[in-house]
This record gives sequence, structure tokens and C-alpha cells, in this order.
Amino acid sequence: MLYAILCYHDEDVVMSWSKAEDEAVLAKRKRVQKEFIERGKMGPAIRLVPTTGATTLRASGNEQLVLDGPFAETKEQLLGFYLVDCENLDEVVDFAKRMKEGESCTFEIRPVQIFEKGVLPEEVKVAS
Repeated sequence: MLYAILCYHDEDVVMSWSKAEDEAVLAKRKRVQKEFIERGKMGPAIRLVPTTGATTLRASGNEQLVLDGPFAETKEQLLGFYLVDCENLDEVVDFAKRMKEGESCTFEIRPVQIFEKGVLPEEVKVAS
């Protein structure tokens, strides 16, 4: 079963990390992911650009509004997610615990159902 592990944290805290601190977090997570990659259970790891790059589409009556920024202001922001294939909730919880070890972020785990398969080209342009 596919699960998304949604990564929440205070964006200002994460953006204040030095490059070395950021790389240390990613290196630790990659060590945990290695086993899942080797077993073919690891999907994409997605990092979202800061919420200042967000665009929100809302409806107001019959009008659609396009707004700069995220939909809601919160103390924590969705900063990215992982997609993994696990046998059950226990397996994904164990995986997420190992990735979160030593970090103050929040991981939210949600089962995923493929609604429609999209097709992306091999090389996708990445926003910066």
C-alpha cells in the first residue's frame, strides 16, 4: 500500500539552517531511505519551495480568485513529502520514526490511492 509521509515544520526555522545543517538532515534521511530504495519501496521525495512561492486558487461565489501565497497561515507549513510502498501502517510508522530521529519536524502519514496516473517526461523542469 502506498503511503505519503507529509513533512511539516516551521518554515522560518528550516530556512535558517546553514547549508551544512540542511545537508546533515538530508544525509541522515538518505541513510534510512537506502534500505527502501534497494527493496524498490521508495517513491519520490519531494521538497516544496517556500510558501512565498505558493499560489492559491479560491472560489468566491462564482468567481475564481488566484492569490499569492499559501491558503492558510499556520505555525507549521507543509515543506515536502515522501511516497513509500509499505506492507502496513506499522512498517511506514517505523520508517518515518527512523527518518525523524533527532529532528523537531512533524511527519503526518496518510495512505494514498492512485486516482489517475499521470505521465511526466523523464526530465522534468524543477522550480527553484
